[in-house]
Amino acid sequence: MTTTMRALLGATALCAAGGIAAAQDKTTLTIATVNNGDMIRMQGMTDSFLEANPDIALEWVTLEENVLRQRVTTDIATGGGQYDVMTIGTYEVPIWAKQGWLVSLSDLPEEWDADDLLPAVAEGLTVDGELYAAPFYGESSMVMYRTDLMEEAGLEMPEEPTWEFIREAAAAMTDRDAEIYGICARGKAGWGENTAFLTAMANSFGAKWFDEDWNAQFDQQPWKDTLEFYVGMMNESGPPGASGNGFNENLALFQQGKCGMWIDATVAASFVTNPDDSVVADKVGFALAPDTGLGKRGNWLWAWSLGIPAGTDAEEAAKKFVAWATSKEYTEMVAEAEGWANVPPGTRTSLYENEEYAQVPFAEMTLRSIQSADPTNPTVDPVPYTGIQFVAIPEFQGIGTAVGQQFSAALAGTTSIDDALANAQALTVDEMEDAGYN
Repeated sequence: MTTTMRALLGATALCAAGGIAAAQDKTTLTIATVNNGDMIRMQGMTDSFLEANPDIALEWVTLEENVLRQRVTTDIATGGGQYDVMTIGTYEVPIWAKQGWLVSLSDLPEEWDADDLLPAVAEGLTVDGELYAAPFYGESSMVMYRTDLMEEAGLEMPEEPTWEFIREAAAAMTDRDAEIYGICARGKAGWGENTAFLTAMANSFGAKWFDEDWNAQFDQQPWKDTLEFYVGMMNESGPPGASGNGFNENLALFQQGKCGMWIDATVAASFVTNPDDSVVADKVGFALAPDTGLGKRGNWLWAWSLGIPAGTDAEEAAKKFVAWATSKEYTEMVAEAEGWANVPPGTRTSLYENEEYAQVPFAEMTLRSIQSADPTNPTVDPVPYTGIQFVAIPEFQGIGTAVGQQFSAALAGTTSIDDALANAQALTVDEMEDAGYN
């Protein structure tokens, strides 16, 4: 071997060793997130973060909503340590923070501007004055509807519709031969899927999960009124297989022009009005979630947020990522790349003061919906819990999913409405007694 070859091989070995050392010097953040559109978009925009932080690498675990909730709950409760950043919501944050499972984010950089967060959203992520998750997007729920189909039906959508109007309009807009269904709504079982939708809906019918003594209330008339109305409306005017449809499935149906109306998260508005994805993008109107005249609307309050589990060995890097992904600068980056209609909504006051964002057709209705939701006073009658589409107790995750399975079976027709409610009552009573509430 010549001297030149030895030199070249030596240089190659040094370069390889240097590359290995550089890779070993990187902190890898494992991020668990939901497969919603805004989160998928965020993954595609991380080049600027990685360029500014060459010592950090990102590893994504992207999961369907129900699966994500199961995985992150199991991991954090057992101290599994699989994730450095978790996508969690308004339900988990206060409960987990009180358990000491989350890192406080009250020391994020001053320029991140915690004071700019919408109060309703920030309050849901704060415990004892400390912020424990940074909101990526906030949402309530509202009615999204086909303006052309509404006009063809000879109807006009009120800004504040009733459930009776929604049912009437759904029937008028349905054309099964053309595969157009007047109403799309969540039917897939899960505490954050159909149980969320039906709990918010039930609030507007005067129903509640528990009375002031923590007695389950599924054997009371308001819950029967709610479930009968929901199943009846969906059977009349909903798509086939509705018991398997959650947020993403209904989003796809609406974008394909198959839904006359869809009552769901306000965050969906940017996806149903995006002409690249939606064939009805220029034919969408918005209204507040429906009511029955009892003083409560069927809308919720939620924020998909980024939290850091206590015990991670990458806390500093995780805080850098969370601050970047939930910053005003990230919002501006999305606006520049994809337009203001596609920025993550519902988290910052400054967004709704932005003159360009004010031109987005759903901006005002989203803000009205968020501001009208009151998680501290969610029901017509007094209750001992907070939370609108959930009950803010640790036991709810399991109970809510089990109840959702009963409601999904009632919609599918595999059990009766009376049996679904009786089963929901029995399983809730058992779980609450085991937990010591009764």
